[in-house]
Amino acid sequence: MAKDKARISIGRTLSLWNAFTGGVLTSAAWVAAAPQNAPLGPKLLAALIAGVGVAIIAFTLIYLIGGRVDRDLRRVNAYLAAALDGLTPGKMVVSPHAQRLADAIAASVGALHERVEAARAAMRQAEMRQRIVEAQHKHMESVLDSLRDGVIVTDVFDEITFANRSAGEVLGFDSDEVRTMKLAQVVDDERVCMLIRETRESPVTTRCTQVDHAIGRQPDEGPSIFELTLSRAPAMEGDSSAVVTILRDVTHEREVSKTKSDFVSKASHELRTPLSSINAYVEMLLDGEATDENSRREFYQVIKNEADRLARLIDNMLNISRIEAGIVRVNAEEVNFVKAAQHVSDLLQPQAKSKEITLSVQTGPLVYTAMADGDMMHQVILNLVSNAIKYTPEGGRVTISVENDDTQGAVMVTVVDTGLGIPPDDIDKVFEKFYRIDNYKRVAPGTGLGLNLVKHIVETVHQGSVSVSSELGLGSRFTFTIPYELGASVARSAA
Repeated sequence: MAKDKARISIGRTLSLWNAFTGGVLTSAAWVAAAPQNAPLGPKLLAALIAGVGVAIIAFTLIYLIGGRVDRDLRRVNAYLAAALDGLTPGKMVVSPHAQRLADAIAASVGALHERVEAARAAMRQAEMRQRIVEAQHKHMESVLDSLRDGVIVTDVFDEITFANRSAGEVLGFDSDEVRTMKLAQVVDDERVCMLIRETRESPVTTRCTQVDHAIGRQPDEGPSIFELTLSRAPAMEGDSSAVVTILRDVTHEREVSKTKSDFVSKASHELRTPLSSINAYVEMLLDGEATDENSRREFYQVIKNEADRLARLIDNMLNISRIEAGIVRVNAEEVNFVKAAQHVSDLLQPQAKSKEITLSVQTGPLVYTAMADGDMMHQVILNLVSNAIKYTPEGGRVTISVENDDTQGAVMVTVVDTGLGIPPDDIDKVFEKFYRIDNYKRVAPGTGLGLNLVKHIVETVHQGSVSVSSELGLGSRFTFTIPYELGASVARSAA
């Protein structure tokens, strides 16, 4: 703006100078054109008057016309400056001779202004759409990052376009640093790379593959089993070479499935054994092999014993299943563990006397009670004492002791025997389902579920603890604890 004003001022000054010099030159011309014999004084005076007059007239005309043009130029300049600043300029007032030019400029500026506003509106819409797309993209990435399943997306060049945090943890890379990197440079697992490549190169455009693949990340841990789901997805218009790979950890599911299969297999075997015995003795009875009353009574007793064994096996399996499923109902009451232990001792005294085993209960001067399910506690003590009698040779001892463990805030019951003991290699397995020590299977019959049921009742249902210690040939010590109600001791002195 300042430069334009300076140029206009310089132009006007030069015009005035030209008018003045023109007048002087005109005066000189008049002097030269005067007659030679005319006096010099009057000629000079006339020339001077004429030159000054011409200069004054020229100066006046240039000043008036130049000032008007100057004002018009300033108004046009201000109008254009306002339009360039994005403002809506008002009406441009100029001299009549410049009105047509001003109207043309105003029309052009108005059209340009409309185009600029339309371009700005389109730009704002594009920016808004871009922000929406970016927000949706970030939201999608956040959702995928929150998944426990790993997700990897690769393009037609086998470059990683997206990988969530879970995929990085499984395959050992930083998901924030692998964008646009080659898959083979990031993933060391050759089978994963091969499956992705085969899916991308497959002629079937809608191919979807599911395979189980073991991926081991820790040397001290076994491999984890992952279900890989690979599918082709369109990366862009007409291109279906992008591959989406989902890695789902199914290790626990496979272990549970295997455990169920093992359980069904072992349960079938255990159920088949008493059923086979019952069937065999029934067939002998039908065939008339029991010719006298004593033989028939013996056969009936065997059938009854096997039926009782079958019933116990079914009851134990059902109880364990209910506890594992979390649907067992606990009838909480104040259980007197001294009375419970004494009741079991009285119940099993005939069995102990048949082997000349001393069965006794040892307690202190207190009444040891805790909130628990009385029937379940009876079953726990019964299973432990029954096992102790089974695996204790004739003339041995089985002792049930009940006391308080105030450090744990629990009633502690211990069953100690002088029996065969448990081999060191088997001591950590005795609480597993259907587990029985091979060398002891002929010593006493059993289902292999009793100790597993004890562990579930004590630890799963009552949040207690159960442990075992043993020396081979010297006997075993089974101990379980049941917490007092809410950790508060309810042991009271005997009345």
